[in-house]
Amino acid sequence: MGTYFSETWSYLTLPFVRTALLAAGVLGLVAGALGPLIVMRRMAFAVHGTAELAFTGAAGALLLGIGLQYGALAGAVIAALLLALLGSRESDRDSVIGAILAFGLGMGVLLLSFYDGRTVNKFGILIGQIVAVDSTDLNLLMIAALLVLVVLALIYRPLLFASVDPAVATARGVPVRLLALVFSVLVGVATALGVQIVGSLLVVALMVTPAAAAARVTASPWKATVLAVVFAEVSALGGIVVSLVPGKPISAFVTAISFVIYLVCRLIAVVRNRRTKLRPSPTSPATADPTPVTL
Repeated sequence: MGTYFSETWSYLTLPFVRTALLAAGVLGLVAGALGPLIVMRRMAFAVHGTAELAFTGAAGALLLGIGLQYGALAGAVIAALLLALLGSRESDRDSVIGAILAFGLGMGVLLLSFYDGRTVNKFGILIGQIVAVDSTDLNLLMIAALLVLVVLALIYRPLLFASVDPAVATARGVPVRLLALVFSVLVGVATALGVQIVGSLLVVALMVTPAAAAARVTASPWKATVLAVVFAEVSALGGIVVSLVPGKPISAFVTAISFVIYLVCRLIAVVRNRRTKLRPSPTSPATADPTPVTL
């Protein structure tokens, strides 16, 4: 065990590992901030569909010899716009997402088939390759994350209103469709940021799972956001640290940690609900004050 910790510490002193940790921390912050609204708006499947077109864009960028993050960003934003425009009706949303998802995955596989470079680059698009994040990638990641957080802060209150009760929000004059479009683009940008870290197949682990776990233990949007950020940071940073010594894909550890957190939160919710049911109500015969009987 001592050898494991010493080797882990030696890895943590390496510059590329510190860069990876910083990148994962930025992604965890963005994913945690967006996650509760994604869960509230039932967009988990949409995140997966967006990730597939981000995969297509990254595959195209790999083939053209440009930065993966630029291709992933372009593909994810296009996917977000298509989902917002074509899936505006709730009855059509799942079918639109399924069609876009299948198209993105098929085109991505086709583009990768033309790439003759290293196999690890192809594999990295699917499961992440955070050790390849350099200072240029980190700068783009931080700028994009800052823009997402600023826009989210500006539209948060009306977006939360539209997410909780879209019918009433529409009646009050809130631009529900415009907010949905803007939020879809924000999700697309965040999804593209996650492709290089956890891969297009597993980006849902950071975008959805921490928020789903937070929703199990609190109904407050603010508390859920704080918990989602904490859970996403623990998953992302913990996944990197744990994966250093075995040298296995980071995404496997990130998804495992986030799923364990989700299970723990579900257990907490179950225990809390049972205690609530077992607690006698103030008006029950067992707790009511006895009324004196006069004859």
